[in-house]
Amino acid sequence: MVTVLSDDIDILAKARRAIGGDYLPGEDEDYMSQSQQDYFRRLLSEWKKLILSASAGTLQSLQDGPIREADLNDRASSETDWGIELRTRDRQRKLIAKIDSALRRIEEGEYGYCEVTGDPIGIRRLIARPIATMTVEAQEAHERREKVSRDD
Repeated sequence: MVTVLSDDIDILAKARRAIGGDYLPGEDEDYMSQSQQDYFRRLLSEWKKLILSASAGTLQSLQDGPIREADLNDRASSETDWGIELRTRDRQRKLIAKIDSALRRIEEGEYGYCEVTGDPIGIRRLIARPIATMTVEAQEAHERREKVSRDD
């Protein structure tokens, strides 16, 4: 069974292939140059399009009718699969909001800079996680604070 995270990664990889081209942002060019912004804008838009397309397929399957397996074990298995599918789509719905936020930040000239420190996030991190809003260091500090808050 495909995990939710790997499903998101697969869709992002598919988006990268779809935008194609030989260009990949590098650390040897000016940070957040126009070509880098264009690359991330195309990547984020394609990622969103693919997520919406997958969601439409799920919606169509739901509209096709209820689960009709005669065997109780088969029915339980199908219902579990549907539960996982719906949780995946809910996660992707939230991801679309983050993608929209990243696209807005590109338009406002804020994309690629940490929302906490204002430092550049880094091309390699943005290639791996185009919706990143913090540097690795700021994200780690945030997660440590969050863990301490949960433990209290």
